Order: sequence, then structure tokens, then C-alpha cells
Amino acid sequence: MSLRLSTVILPHVRWHEGGRAAWQRAEELGFHTAFTYDHLSWRTFRDGPWFGAVPTLTAAAGATTRLRLGTLVTSPNFRHPVTLAKELISLDDISGGRITLGIGAGGTGFDATTLLGSGERPWTPRERADRFGEFVPLLDRLLTEDSVSHDGTFYSAYEARNIPGCVQRPRLPFAVAATGPRGLRLAARHGQAWVTTGDPKLFETGTPEDSVRALRGQIERLTAACDAIGRDAAGLDKVLLTGFTPDRGRPMESLDAFVDFAGRHRELGFTDLVIHWPIPDSDFAADEKVFERIATEAVAQLG
Repeated sequence: MSLRLSTVILPHVRWHEGGRAAWQRAEELGFHTAFTYDHLSWRTFRDGPWFGAVPTLTAAAGATTRLRLGTLVTSPNFRHPVTLAKELISLDDISGGRITLGIGAGGTGFDATTLLGSGERPWTPRERADRFGEFVPLLDRLLTEDSVSHDGTFYSAYEARNIPGCVQRPRLPFAVAATGPRGLRLAARHGQAWVTTGDPKLFETGTPEDSVRALRGQIERLTAACDAIGRDAAGLDKVLLTGFTPDRGRPMESLDAFVDFAGRHRELGFTDLVIHWPIPDSDFAADEKVFERIATEAVAQLG
């Protein structure tokens, strides 16, 4: 099984002070896709510069010609399906059909509470899953139908027009981030790819071997969700966003370490690995020369 290598470029650098150069370099290095986080702010970057995902991807579309582009991931935390669909159709057009939407239920980070009014509490995991379960099918319709009306529990649309639709047909691909049963069913039904970061419970105290077992279990559950609707799970790309397993940054310490890591996860059935663009003095710090060797040599070494 062949393996594709992609990257995540966080939107924390001004476009004319290194932002543009990073996206162009990602294309030069041969990455399959360059993603960015769709957040209002994120963890340790909260008190520093942080730019919007859609304007960043629009600029990246104009600065590149071959590289696929996308979010990893967008969530209902601060998005509405109707307005998001319009932005995605526009992005797909500007990029010439190079957009992938990574989408998930959202977590408890800063942008999960930014829009809350006084006295409002954050959504529970069940409430996030409920919204996600309505969000994804509605977004699917909005990106494939010329006019959509919907009166749901959480979202409404009245004759929402999305003409001419996506450049990619029937719509741009969804990469659905999920580990629970409801999310995996959404991935099976609506996804062209499935995304995971591993089992977060293992990050602090688990071992790489524990992580491999957990990921194998996730893929088995995804396969069962596909089987339940008569879909062949082999046709669904399987994407691991690296940096959140017990290995942490160790696979990025050398080309050999990464090739070993990549080989173990390819054997599990992953089709795509995503590595973070190096950011000094952060969780994603890495030697830039090693990073570029991984980008240009690792896949070939896997054979």
C-alpha cells in the first residue's frame, strides 16, 4: 500500500513575513496536501498572532498551483453550514478544485467558548456530537444541491443557493475526524477520508505499542461502520495527524525514526500521514533539515 505525506501549516505568521513562503515551500517539497487549523486561537498560541483559515487558504490557493489545500479540522464550534458552504464553494473555485474539508465535532478549546454569552455553558460531548450529526449531512446537501431548505434542531436554511456548486464533483471531499461510534458512522456515510490523532487518553502515559493497538481498534470500528451501510472501507482514505500519540515528536528526530513510524502505521492501513510544519519553541519544534529530508525521502524509503 502506498503512503502519502502531507503537512499542517499553522496560521500564526503574517502572510508577507513568512506565511506565503511556507505554503510555496510545501508545494516545492512535494507534499500531497497542506492543511491549516480552523480555530479562532489554539492552545499555546492563544496570546500570539493567529489568522483565519479561510483567508489563509484563499491566499495559499493563489500562491500555489498543484498542492492540495484544506482544513484540519473545521468544526461546528463557530461555523454554520450555510455560510461555510458558500466559503468552501468559493475556495474550491479559486483553487481550481484543490480543497479538502477536514471536519470534526470540535473540542473544548478556546473557540468552543468564545461565542458564549454570559451564563452559557460549553457544550457537552453529547451536545457536540448531536450538532455534528446534523451539521455534516446538511453541509453535504448544501455542497451538492442548487437550493436547500432545512428546518433542523440546531441549523436552519431557507432556499440557500449554492450555484454553480463545487469544481470537484459531486462536491469537494470530506475528511471526517472521528473516534466515537456516531462520528465513525458519519465518516462511513459522508467521508472520502477518515482522520484521527490517536487515542488522547494514551498521550501522557501510554506507549507507542499501546497507541498502535488503539489505532488498530479504531480502524476495525470504522470498518464495521462501513460494513453496516454496505461500503467498502478500503475505499476510504485513512489519515493520521501526527504529534498527538505517545511518540510525540520522536518520529521527527531523524529520517530513520520517521520511516520506522510511518511503516508501522502503514501496516495498520493508514494511507496518509500529516506532519506539522516546524515551529521553534513549540510542541511542533523540529530540525528544518530533518523535516525536509522526511518530506522528500521518507515515502521512497518505504518502498
